[in-house]
Order: sequence, then structure tokens, then C-alpha cells
Amino acid sequence: MKLLHLNMYKRINYIVAIMILLTSASVKAQVTSQSPYSRYGLGNVKGLLLPQFRAMGGISTAVYKPNNYYSNINMQNPASYSGITLTTIDIGMSGEFKELKKGSLSEGSFNSTLSHIALAFPIKSGRTGLSFGLLPYTDLGYEFTNSATLPGDTNSVTRLYSGEGGLTKAYMGLGQQFGDHFRVGVNIEYVFGNLVENRALELQNFPSVNTKLQDKNSVGGIGFSYGAQYEIPLSTKSRITLGYSGSSPSSVNSKKTFTATRYLRESTGDEQPAIDTADFKENGAAKLKLPLVHNFGIALQRDNKWLIGADFRTGNWSKLSIDGENQGLEDSWGFSAGGQITPDMTSVNNYFSRVDYRLGFTYDKTYIQVADQDIKQMAVTFGLGLPLAFNRFAFHKLNFTTEIGRRGTVSNGLVQENYINFHLGFTLNDTWFRRFKFD
Repeated sequence: MKLLHLNMYKRINYIVAIMILLTSASVKAQVTSQSPYSRYGLGNVKGLLLPQFRAMGGISTAVYKPNNYYSNINMQNPASYSGITLTTIDIGMSGEFKELKKGSLSEGSFNSTLSHIALAFPIKSGRTGLSFGLLPYTDLGYEFTNSATLPGDTNSVTRLYSGEGGLTKAYMGLGQQFGDHFRVGVNIEYVFGNLVENRALELQNFPSVNTKLQDKNSVGGIGFSYGAQYEIPLSTKSRITLGYSGSSPSSVNSKKTFTATRYLRESTGDEQPAIDTADFKENGAAKLKLPLVHNFGIALQRDNKWLIGADFRTGNWSKLSIDGENQGLEDSWGFSAGGQITPDMTSVNNYFSRVDYRLGFTYDKTYIQVADQDIKQMAVTFGLGLPLAFNRFAFHKLNFTTEIGRRGTVSNGLVQENYINFHLGFTLNDTWFRRFKFD
């Protein structure tokens, strides 16, 4: 019994150490996005995907169990929770190198952050599974200026625009299998966070009294997502899985706050603290209406060997409204294709035969339209699932993913984002609640 307790403490310490490492790395880095397109809607939508799914282009709707040894948490389709056979913890971080291009100008940035923590437990192995966790939903981060000369005046002014913040999803979900081939699931999600946008007007003579207007939207409310999967056996080891998942057009609470302040900027470029608050308005509770989203997927796999699949998705973002005000977005659609292969999962002498090799592609027509031009996004993805130490009751894996992509265009004076995203996740599978019998 003492040995069992010692092993449990070691596992807990291992998880805590990884979380501290990831959190410290996140704190030392910038945590906001650098994307001018994040000023539209709720910011950049991240998607409920762990690194192992992002490496396959984001396919997930029809993914159930890529192999019979490891459990993966697929919160994009909660029907998959029914396949959780081991206590599973997944934690990770992400980093982004981004280059913004407009005409002949370019600017680079790097951001990183703790990306997710998710847990899952089998309630009845192979039939019922429970999962809960915390993931980013959207992120908001931009800063740009526009200089002009006042009519009838030689004095120039600079308009500054910036935004920061984002929304997070905390979820709890249940998946249930009925019969041999049909599964359903549901997530209850709490969406929360702050979206802060600033506008400022500055005169170029120093020192000058300038004005800043800030709109802050504080969000907190409950939404739902759901999913289903149907499996078609081709043989004892091969199968086709059809999947659907969606999120309801939920209305969550929000509160808008408007603040107008005056401040000084010295000739050194430093912005001084606000001199006074010229106006402050705190509105009562309002509603933020989230869009209806549909995901359709198909996956073909041979157990413990390979998996290929494709997803198609749509989002009714044209209905997004905040406090009854439509946000002027477009409906979105996109598709993903990808897969993974594991040469020999049971190999003892060749470590690289046990590695998961993943590849994918993703394309989206986003909900943004600027100057009558749709903003599109595409990326090539690839990654590895690296097995760590294991025994007959525990399997650990490090998942590393790279996304190389582009959003927008330099045509018509628009901005093009070229990015390389890195995602690192630790998947820990263990049998924490197994009862041991002693003779």
C-alpha cells in the first residue's frame, strides 16, 4: 500500500512540475496576439483542438480512438469521450512567430502562452467518459497608428488604435456509447474574459494633452456544444467513422464599459498616467449572441497503424451580436484534411517505429471581409507523437506540432500575416483508480 501511495505522489509531482514549467515559460513571454485582423468580431478564434489534432490539419470531428493504447481528449466532439479507457491529463503551451506585411513594409513578432489543460476519466470503460478542462477560445491583440494633418492647420495628428484580451472556455462534457457503433456527447461550456479596445488622438507638438477612448466588454456566460459519431466496421481492425459536432447559438452575459481619459505624452515617447477621466459609462448587463457552428467529418483508420480523415465546417458569424448590435461579420466555412501513421506501435528495439507521424492541411474563409475582399487563411501542418516511459498501466506521450500558414493578402493595401505556430503538449495516461487485489 505504501508503494502505491508513493507512486501516486510521484505522478502528482510530475504533473505539477510540468505545469509550473509551462506557466513560468508563459509568464516570461508576451501573451497577447499581434494580429490586425483580431480587431473584428471576438478576436482570432482558436478552436478546441489539442496539438495532436492540429498536426493533422485540425481533423477531429470523426476521430474516436487513433489507437488502442493511448487515450486522447477530443473536446471538439464530446461523443469521443466514451472511448476514454485511462485517466488522461493533457497540458501544453504554444508559441507563434508572425510576420506582418503591407506593401514594402514588414514587421515581426513572437508570442507564447500556456495553451490548455484538460482531464478525462472513464466512468465505464468503452461506454461512458467524462472530461473537463480550460482552453483559449479567442484572442485579441493589435496596435497600429494613422497620421494625418488637420484641415486648415499645419499641425499633424496621430490616431492610435489598440486592443488586447480574449475569451476562454472552461468546459465539462460527457460521452456515451449506445450499442456497438453509435456515440453521442455534450459539453457544457462557460465562456469568460475581457475584450478591451482603445482609440486615441494625439497632437504632434510636445507636451500635448491627448484623449483616449476605451471600450471594455466583460463576458461571462454558459454555452453548449454537442456531437455524435457512427462507426462502420470494415474488418476486425479497420473502420470508417462518420462524425458531426456543433455549438448552439447561445446568448451569454456581457457588460460594456466606456471610459474617456486625458493624458500627456512626453517628447521621449513615454505616455504619462491619465490626468483625469472625462467620461465614464458602465452599462447594465447585456447579451452576446454566439453563432451556430456545424462540423462534419469522416475518418478511415486501421487500428494502431494509420488514420486519415477530413472535416468540413461552417459558422453563422453574420448573426453575432453584442448588446443587440450586429458586428457586421460574414458567415465562415473551411475544411481540413490529414492523418497519422505509426510504423509499429509494439516495437521494442526501434523507438522511431513507435512514433506517431502526422501531416495535414487546413483552409478557411474567415468571417472577415475588408474592402469587399474576403480574408482567407490556410496552413500546412505536421507533427510528432513521441512516446515517453511507460509500463503496463501507464502511457505518456509528448506531442509536438508545427503550423506554417498565411492569412490575408497584400492586395488592395491590405495586411498579410505569415506565421509559424508551435504547439507542445504532454499527454499522461494512467490507471489512477484501478483496484489491486492481493492474495
